[in-house]
Amino acid sequence: MKILVTGANGQLGRSLRKIKDQYPEMEFIFTDIEELDITDIAEVNAFFNEHNPDFCINTAAYTNVDKAETEQDINYKVNVTGPENLAIACRNNGTKLIHISSDYVYNNDSDQIMTEEHKNIPKGEYAKSKLEGENKIKGILTDFYIIRTSWLYSEFGNNFVQTIIRLCKDRKELNVVNDQIGSPTYATDLAYAIMKIIKSNKDLFGVYNFSNEGFISWYDFAKKIVEIKGLDC
Repeated sequence: MKILVTGANGQLGRSLRKIKDQYPEMEFIFTDIEELDITDIAEVNAFFNEHNPDFCINTAAYTNVDKAETEQDINYKVNVTGPENLAIACRNNGTKLIHISSDYVYNNDSDQIMTEEHKNIPKGEYAKSKLEGENKIKGILTDFYIIRTSWLYSEFGNNFVQTIIRLCKDRKELNVVNDQIGSPTYATDLAYAIMKIIKSNKDLFGVYNFSNEGFISWYDFAKKIVEIKGLDC
């Protein structure tokens, strides 16, 4: 089985790379923008025609929520046009698509557990683009999994955990908001969940929510990071 991973230099892509040797029966193709620009339909079609993957795991995304308000063009290209192009290529090549989306499509800042049936009320350009990307896929494919996750963190790249660790090395005091609630999700756990879907071979296509258990505010999350890492901050 051949598996294409887009956005391979991001934290989920790198987490998938970390565990790939546990699946020796599978051939992984890891790409980032240098190898495959998902916003270029001609390039995407050519890549799929050459490699003909069985699965495509799309971890590529524009993730800067604040900058998405002013960088709307690139936000749209990566989060909407990119998934649309991949869906077209998957349809043409018989490839199953696993697309990573976000809990931002719900606009939920409480400790309420969100199910897949909850109404989508995206707020802001980032959230709107993630939902539109999902809808593009749904309009093209039937063989897809859309996984909505939240507050992704890992030992790789830029994320909240790494930011707090870095800032605590330079500062004695940090200001962190306490009015935003969410479920931090370890990227490697999501990577294993994705591989479980692929190995199950059950074709239970659709939209799924995935996060680690529990809720916490950014403030309490920061406190726990400082405590666990033994930081002087």
